[in-house]
Amino acid sequence: MKVLVVGGGGREHAVCWALSKSSNVSRIYAAPGNGGISDIAQCVPINPMNFEELIAFAKNVGIDITICPMDAPLVAGIVDAFQEAGLLIFGPNKHAAQIEGSKSFAKDFMKKYNVPTAKYGVFDDYEAAMVHLMKSDFPIVIKADGLAAGKGVLICANLESAEHALDSILNKRAFGAAGKTVVIEEYLHGVECSMLCFCDGENILPMTSAKDHKAAFDRDYGPNTGGMGVISPNPEYTREVSVRAMEEIFKPTMEGFKQEGIDFVGVLFVGLMLTEDGPKVIEYNCRLGDPETQAVLMRLETDFLDCMLACVHKKLDNFNLKWKNSAVCCVVAASKGYPGEPKTGFEIYGMRDFGRDVKIFHAGTKKDGNTFFTNGGRVLNVVGSGKDLEEARETAYKAINSIDFMGMHYRKDIGDLTDLDTFAEHLLSVINKKRLADSVK
Repeated sequence: MKVLVVGGGGREHAVCWALSKSSNVSRIYAAPGNGGISDIAQCVPINPMNFEELIAFAKNVGIDITICPMDAPLVAGIVDAFQEAGLLIFGPNKHAAQIEGSKSFAKDFMKKYNVPTAKYGVFDDYEAAMVHLMKSDFPIVIKADGLAAGKGVLICANLESAEHALDSILNKRAFGAAGKTVVIEEYLHGVECSMLCFCDGENILPMTSAKDHKAAFDRDYGPNTGGMGVISPNPEYTREVSVRAMEEIFKPTMEGFKQEGIDFVGVLFVGLMLTEDGPKVIEYNCRLGDPETQAVLMRLETDFLDCMLACVHKKLDNFNLKWKNSAVCCVVAASKGYPGEPKTGFEIYGMRDFGRDVKIFHAGTKKDGNTFFTNGGRVLNVVGSGKDLEEARETAYKAINSIDFMGMHYRKDIGDLTDLDTFAEHLLSVINKKRLADSVK
């Protein structure tokens, strides 16, 4: 089969790599792809938001199935456009994708179907939001309602920082149209857990667990990024927790979709907080997570193409997933300035074959001859595997320590889960003020 992968980041590189292992995949195309992806797929210079050109290309080369792991095209209706053109595509339609496209929609959905989540309020008026904040406990979470490239969630330690956040989002439009409405919710204490779930519109099949590290710097200091690293499995996602999550979250979510007439086919990302009261939903995403995908697919033994086909053909009810009995640690190498304005165009040194226990997924690179150059904020995802988390961390960091480019930075504590709550809540007011000031510039 010929497969088209829409996107050009580390997640898409991991998807291309997973598909390349399938005996039923004859050719992989990526639009637009990147330097690393070009080694295993043919890259075509098409913007992921240009549905008309993507459809024309798919018809011209005879694409059998397309996968779009990106949020913006899904929310804009790429699946609807492909289906109307008679093309097979893996992902939720526009109606289903609003579960990520609007946080207020997602929160109202959870409330209606009794999915455990944080208490919240939705506001598009600054004064009304301030009245709500003056009655609230702190810390508190303020979220831009729409898509904000993973940067629209702010944890505010006190009323002063919350007021500054509201002013920046609602009045100064720090996140543009995504911030016309905000969701204000209680801060949940616990351990975060990322769950990617295959869905066929009727059934939901969770993959293995993961834990993302979003803050830019060690010990969860600095602004939120798209993700600076991830581990899998998540040590806190026990069998007991998984049973509760299935009964209290995954099943009610799918039942809610069906009640609402939402035909969710693709991958549902469920961001959990594992609290003392049990797992609660922080957010839904309508696609594969980044960089969770890079870690999870390293542990997947089942043919990824078969997983996609089981979803689109609604045959997930008797489908079994097989996972390697291993642990994975993924560390992101980022450009100087990320998550603000990254400095790019620098040669990357030290990349080589580090053996079967290491895989390097390219997130933001371009290739000139045999040389790779930085071409984005997040540049490389260095993934190490081992018999346990300690060995996986050692493998990943040994590899990334051999790589270098001008301005390269990465967290040194991915997978070190000690005392994170204490650090995460420290100096939040200062962090958020700087983050929002940078966004307004």
